[in-house]
Amino acid sequence: MPSGRALVVVDGRSGGGKTTVADRLGHPVVHTDDVAWQHHPTDWADILLDHVVAPWRRGEPVSYRPPAWDRLDRPGAIEVPVCDVLVVEGVGAGRAAVAAHADLVVWVQSDRDEARRRGIARDIEYGRTPDEAEEFWDGWMRSEDPFLAAERPWTRAHLVVSGTPPVDGAADGRVWVARGSASL
Repeated sequence: MPSGRALVVVDGRSGGGKTTVADRLGHPVVHTDDVAWQHHPTDWADILLDHVVAPWRRGEPVSYRPPAWDRLDRPGAIEVPVCDVLVVEGVGAGRAAVAAHADLVVWVQSDRDEARRRGIARDIEYGRTPDEAEEFWDGWMRSEDPFLAAERPWTRAHLVVSGTPPVDGAADGRVWVARGSASL
């Protein structure tokens, strides 16, 4: 932690509970989905490091608009105040290129089918039809599975937590530490 600031990255499957874990840490969160929006689902590490992490490490506030945001008139910006701890969450946040700059890597272990079910339910809640949500998730997982298999971000994790509560209905705000090693 040379700058006196700690970068925490939270990685795991889509729909696996990463955002929930990241939000419970109580520090500013940058979502890789925002960095990658309309760019590329997995090829965003340099953008994150150059435009968010580097200025934050220098003690500067961050207000970054990825090029696609301007091109497609998305309002707002990725905003990070001057702070001691920054959390970056998203699929691939624990990839080698980002983990090399992180002070703590968290892997959220989840059941693939449960993560898919959650993701589809969330997308339906956000306005997609069930068929649209299933089609999106099946396509996304065809990209996510080989990406995770190649990157193996769980191997860099300092901490593995369970994104699937061990008891039905136990989603009561606790973070469950997973037993054993993480894997797909």
